[in-house]
Amino acid sequence: MVQAYILIQTEVGKASTVAEVISKIAGVIQAEDVTGPYDVIVRAQADTVDALGRMVVAKVQQVEGITRTLTCPVVHI
Repeated sequence: MVQAYILIQTEVGKASTVAEVISKIAGVIQAEDVTGPYDVIVRAQADTVDALGRMVVAKVQQVEGITRTLTCPVVHI
């Protein structure tokens, strides 16, 4: 199982809506609207890195109101 944080920038005033929509995507553990340089932070999981990438590109990035994402895989060193 691979987990990652997805940092999301949204259009002005869209953070709550984006977080709500993303929270319903399969594989999303949590989606919170926050303040700072990013508007939404998501914790997600998938079976493989490839599956995680497909989820981000095919599902998360397609949510209306998102302008940019940054995916940060969790590592255990």
